[in-house]
Amino acid sequence: MHDFFLTDEDRAFRAEVRDFMARELGPRVDAIEKDQDFSAQLAVARALGEAGYLKVMFRDLYKGSLAKPGLTHAVIVSEEAAYLNYAFETTIATALSCAYPIHAHARPTLRERYLTPILEGRAVGSICMTEPNVGSDSAGMETRIRFDEKTREWVIDGFKRYISNASKADVYIVWGITDPDVAPQKGMTAILVPAGTPGLSFPRTYDFMGRRGSVVGEVTLENVRVPEENLLGEVNAGFRIMLGAFNFERVILGGSGLGVARSAFDLAREHAQTRESFGQKLGQKQLIWDMIAQMSWRIDAAELLTHRAAKMYDAGIDGKELMREASQTKLVATETAVFCSDRAVQILGGDGVTQQYGRVEQLYRDARALPIVGGTSEMCKYLIAAREMPAIRPNL
Repeated sequence: MHDFFLTDEDRAFRAEVRDFMARELGPRVDAIEKDQDFSAQLAVARALGEAGYLKVMFRDLYKGSLAKPGLTHAVIVSEEAAYLNYAFETTIATALSCAYPIHAHARPTLRERYLTPILEGRAVGSICMTEPNVGSDSAGMETRIRFDEKTREWVIDGFKRYISNASKADVYIVWGITDPDVAPQKGMTAILVPAGTPGLSFPRTYDFMGRRGSVVGEVTLENVRVPEENLLGEVNAGFRIMLGAFNFERVILGGSGLGVARSAFDLAREHAQTRESFGQKLGQKQLIWDMIAQMSWRIDAAELLTHRAAKMYDAGIDGKELMREASQTKLVATETAVFCSDRAVQILGGDGVTQQYGRVEQLYRDARALPIVGGTSEMCKYLIAAREMPAIRPNL
């Protein structure tokens, strides 16, 4: 489609990033997917940082050629990375999701210590929200954070799971309850915890059906102590930081979904135009024609929603004012990735489920996580409905 919300400068940036990914990420995708080589991811992240691409959403830090860098361009980076390898995109998207609240809420000394290395590609970050009883609903959060007046330290005890970059990150943002006597939304705090802090451990990493090469696992915090200055924002204001991070993450996930969907679509379209079946091209058959058409319009719809939300954010719209659009972006783009990868498998037939005949089966496995991470499709629907019907509350 003609990307209606993008400028000529944005399109030139996309072309530049696409060339970069082909050069730096393309040769390493087999090492990431087949060998699960995290060092290959770190090498590409370092190259991204050196090129300045990880700073595009931080206008005060960016020094590249874009006149008005922003989330629009971070989404483009995400999409072009996911097009080639969603596992790598997960790693850098998580690092940026960590960088976002550090940039907005950390003290200047902490920004220099932790933010700069992430944006230069020399370090990766991680965000620790999810617990065994806490996913989209934060009300059951059991991690506890208290302040030790004698040592002037924050003390953290808790357990997190499904944490991207667990054991690999250089810094972790940990959410926990500082005031258990009020609602979690009013008693939650976010703290920076550097890797190597005593009491911080990683019991295990998970084996997923897709995103091979990304590292996702568990984080245990036992009497973890960090300096007073490691507080993000204010005490008991962590929920607001979390909400802001969700908007950012969901728009970024729009780029992730688009990248996976486009990759599946391109492979299916090529196969449909070259494969001979019953004396004619496969794509000439009406049922295949229908699949291609449905993939096409879904990708266009996802692209329009994604770029709209990113442009709104870049115009200064965030918080509850962006919640509906960010949720629509995440919902449509990630469900589109699942649809397109499924139809691509169907169009390729046996070749679509066999590793020896291309990467369609990988895209199918990778895509399935997208409607779950960063807020499920169901939660996105609740958030959309909540904005459309402000007089009532959805029954979760």
